[in-house]
Amino acid sequence: MNFPTPHGDKLNALLNNAKLPVQDRPRVHEALERYKTWLDELGSIDASRPDLVGSMVESLNRYKISIDLDLVFDSDEDFLYRQKGQLKLDNTVVEEFLPWLVRRVFSDALRGTGLQLGPVNSFSQLRFDSDLLSSTRAGGMKIRSKNQDFAMARPLFIRASHQPNFRTVVQAETHLAYVAAEIKTNLDKTMFQEAAATAHDLKLAIPRSRYFLLCEWLDMTPISTSVTSIEEVIIFRKAKRMSSSVRKSFSTTAGRRRARDGFARFLAQHPFTTGAFQRFLKHIGDLLGEGGENEDLVLGRGWF
Repeated sequence: MNFPTPHGDKLNALLNNAKLPVQDRPRVHEALERYKTWLDELGSIDASRPDLVGSMVESLNRYKISIDLDLVFDSDEDFLYRQKGQLKLDNTVVEEFLPWLVRRVFSDALRGTGLQLGPVNSFSQLRFDSDLLSSTRAGGMKIRSKNQDFAMARPLFIRASHQPNFRTVVQAETHLAYVAAEIKTNLDKTMFQEAAATAHDLKLAIPRSRYFLLCEWLDMTPISTSVTSIEEVIIFRKAKRMSSSVRKSFSTTAGRRRARDGFARFLAQHPFTTGAFQRFLKHIGDLLGEGGENEDLVLGRGWF
């Protein structure tokens, strides 16, 4: 199976980053080898086993600790920890994992659908130049789109012209995302509000689409999604982010050494949970028709 490799791409980009300290280069090489082993492991898990999701999530947990702890936190330099938000090593792990998980779980239902899984640029709005006397081609057609961290989508190619023979055209290429998800490491209120706006735009463009906000750690007071276009917020670790009073010492090597045992314990106590991923998979299964209502149950209660 060929999947997008956003995390692998970030690791390779890091290796080519001129600011990467020389002392960290061997450790990044080791991380790349672990990454390749991880992909082999995901591919080798038997899709017919009843604990498929649990086995894949266990593999994710082992690999993610190797990135968070072994690569970033244990570095004797401060570059990797201080720049991890810009390097995007953490959230791209889940970004790369989700297509594997969804494809393995729903392989039969997805066969022949033509759906692409993974990060895509998705359609959100089509507009035209409003100037009555405008001489722009195809009415100055403009496509607005948004990069989604995970989507179940199909390619979309659009051409527009003022001539029936399409002699002069404006064309665009994007995707229709029927399921879209934003993936965050730490979800705060600003991120939530931005996601709500994105979800609104997506559902205006594709009314029956579904938009999810996925995160590792919660870093805000929960807000009901019922007042937004977000389908659901899913917290994969079912935990709040470590407090800022503890994290403030992590930006220095000495601080990380002192806090290493506590940080490792915190990760171990709050792993990615199988139940949270199963919740996301249930939503997808319902859309694919694999989670439909039981007929006897529907007739028994008289509604569906």
